[in-house]
Amino acid sequence: MIPFSVLDLAPIRRGGDAAQAFRNSLDLAQHAEAWGFKRFWLAEHHNMTGIASAATSVVIGHVAGGTKTIRVGSGGVMLPNHSPLIIAEQFGTLESLYPGRIDLGLGRAPGTDQLTARALRRDLATTSENFPHDVLELQALFGDVQPNQAIRAVPGMGLKVPLWILGSSMFGAQLAAMLGLPFAFASHFAPAMMMPALREYRARFEPSVQLDKPYAMVGVNVFAADSDVEAQRMFTSLQQQFINLRRGTPGPLPPPVDDMDALWSPAEKAMVGQSLSCSVVGAPDFIERGLKALIADTAADELMTTGQIYDHAARLRSFEVAAEVRDRLWTTAA
Repeated sequence: MIPFSVLDLAPIRRGGDAAQAFRNSLDLAQHAEAWGFKRFWLAEHHNMTGIASAATSVVIGHVAGGTKTIRVGSGGVMLPNHSPLIIAEQFGTLESLYPGRIDLGLGRAPGTDQLTARALRRDLATTSENFPHDVLELQALFGDVQPNQAIRAVPGMGLKVPLWILGSSMFGAQLAAMLGLPFAFASHFAPAMMMPALREYRARFEPSVQLDKPYAMVGVNVFAADSDVEAQRMFTSLQQQFINLRRGTPGPLPPPVDDMDALWSPAEKAMVGQSLSCSVVGAPDFIERGLKALIADTAADELMTTGQIYDHAARLRSFEVAAEVRDRLWTTAA
């Protein structure tokens, strides 16, 4: 009876704008709350005209302010782009406004290209190497104030905002295990190391104040529709977005197409197939079989579902199907 959650990239679709993306994100979050999803996370990306959640903490506040019970957080904040104190103050503010509902997922990638990363970070040589130290500093800033502590996060100190480590490699798994933190694997776009990373995390896990045993979340693309054909067509928006990103021409989320073979080369088709292999695309019965198999294979403690779907109504329906599948799986488990 594992919980399902939602990862949203606040997609800007072709012909739309960021304001529309934010309205759609809030609408999706409100529906996700009604459907019983546990969390609604937003991700930090920069210089990408198809993703509106660059100012991640601001969008989290927008979503949290328009919902009541669902946990809202980052999936994730790319910590090397920021000082730990700034993030502690931002998420301390969010936790103060929406107590008990804020998560802070942390990644060490730039969330962008190298040129933009330099504009964000200035010093690329050291920031990612400092990631473990920065996580520890952030933990301390959220902890109880110590005697003679000179630097305090106001708000933030003493709030103990729950931290997560995000990753797509062994590094994140090892760090999460060493610090005794929950681990979220980015299998929805980088599935190659999923199983080794999960094994490493569970084998090396050391209990902490935040967590007494391993807790692993697995990401999965869910594209659900009334028919397999319609779901596969919806999926082409994400496939196109991936090709454009790898070609160095990222843009707004494109509408679906009937024939992907007219748009990609055999090599690109193979690359996208591998990158998006942790995807369940089809009618409700197929979604149920696919998610059930993923849970069995990974022994995940939680599924983070995501779906870059062009039409907002179709996107809502896809997540609704995921919730219905979850309920059926829970009923079977009970």
